Amino acid sequence: MTPARILIIAGSDSGGGAGIQADLKTVTLLGGFGMTAITAITAQNTLGVQGVHPIPTDMVLAQINSCISDIGVDAVKIGMIGSAQTARAIAEHLVRVNVPVVLDPVMVSTSGSVLADAETIAAMHELMTWALVTTPNLPELEVLGGEASLTERGETLLIKGGHADGPMLTDRLVGHHGEIARWSDPLIDTPHTHGTGCTLASAIATGLGQGMALPEAIARGRKYVRKALMLAPGFGGGHGPMGAPLGFHADA
Repeated sequence: MTPARILIIAGSDSGGGAGIQADLKTVTLLGGFGMTAITAITAQNTLGVQGVHPIPTDMVLAQINSCISDIGVDAVKIGMIGSAQTARAIAEHLVRVNVPVVLDPVMVSTSGSVLADAETIAAMHELMTWALVTTPNLPELEVLGGEASLTERGETLLIKGGHADGPMLTDRLVGHHGEIARWSDPLIDTPHTHGTGCTLASAIATGLGQGMALPEAIARGRKYVRKALMLAPGFGGGHGPMGAPLGFHADA
């Protein structure tokens, strides 16, 4: 079977735990073919982000064009964007590409480092208008305007509950007409959670590219992330990377 072609538009994580590096691992292990348009280079490890260098907008678009014009694309995952100008250019550029888009509105890293300025955050709303689903955690949801205001605009959100208190983690898929689905599991007690958002969004995009319905792609993606958390190698002195679930099966 020909693998689904997944275009990843995101930043690079030099530590390998998140960003493009985590995205490519996820797409590959779930049977897809990953392509990239790198929006920013970061100096980053488990302790935080030491530096960010945005890639010029025209180079980001050139990477996108190179992939789509020759190889084609079945789904798109968007993560860290790098600048408001790039966010708007991506929105204008990809609106003509009729494939599912998963937007992970990366604004703050697991360690608490800010990865997007106010203008870039505002520009994300343009991307959200045509993304199939946006995957904010609770702090990101608040910055973007809250559940009610976003769903009134017609956005579909996977609201990730990892920042909520309590022993259970609940993720909710919501849209204009209310809650569509929810998933709850016990929290996994580990500090090695770097890249969970990137990994989940890429897993969902891969499932969509493979022809899954959105709830099915989310369910498999969540199981993949939980397995990766359980396999964390324990690298670094801070929020370490997750493991690679080789031979992953959603029913296992």
